[in-house]
Amino acid sequence: MAKMRVSYEYSEAEDKSIRLGLFLIVCGILSLFILGFCWLSPTLQSMQSKPANCTVVSVLRPEEMFECVFTCGTDCKGTSLYPCLQIFVNNSESNSLALLHFDEKQLVLNPKCSYVPPCERDNKKNKEDVLWWQDYWTKELSSQSFTCFFNQQRRPDDVLWRHSHDASVLLHCVLWPMVSLLVGTLIVLLTVCARSLAVRAEAIQKRKCSYELANSSEQGKTTPNANTAASRTLPMFAVPVRRRDREQDH
Repeated sequence: MAKMRVSYEYSEAEDKSIRLGLFLIVCGILSLFILGFCWLSPTLQSMQSKPANCTVVSVLRPEEMFECVFTCGTDCKGTSLYPCLQIFVNNSESNSLALLHFDEKQLVLNPKCSYVPPCERDNKKNKEDVLWWQDYWTKELSSQSFTCFFNQQRRPDDVLWRHSHDASVLLHCVLWPMVSLLVGTLIVLLTVCARSLAVRAEAIQKRKCSYELANSSEQGKTTPNANTAASRTLPMFAVPVRRRDREQDH
């Protein structure tokens, strides 16, 4: 019996599905590294800050001016000035004086000031924005305690008013890359399993056809031998003729 050959080549649709699965796997791995570096690490550092009760001690506005970069179009950029606002508070965790910052982004932008306004082209608008927050902290929150966030190990002399990153950022940084990775893996596995099942079914079908052909050929060989043997046997009701009767007839 000749050896059966089964085709293991993937069809065009199966090849496209495997490529799609591999693409999703690569995208999931790359996005996990990129999001982990850009968002996950700052979020974890932000979540390490402990909440504390803060009270405003003094609100100052030094004469020093700082530069900021504004945009006025696709290819239009410039610099303007804004005054520095410093809000010193007393936090309950360390019971010491600390400089208040609005969030982590503004702490990175300017560690010397409590508030960095959205950069406008007009310096007067930047100054008005800073003066509004100065009046707010001086009049409304001067005698009230509020929740702030304090990190003794990283910045013992600074506290944060708000978190720019929360647990939802951590969830999205892990969830969507893992979803892409799992979907791509499922697509590849299902395609490979479907192809292997098709190959097995094809092998079983070819084996069945070969068995049927072999049986039919054996039946064709045994039928003529039986016919020749039957033709050589005498009929059941044949009467033998003696030699003397043949001579008398002649």
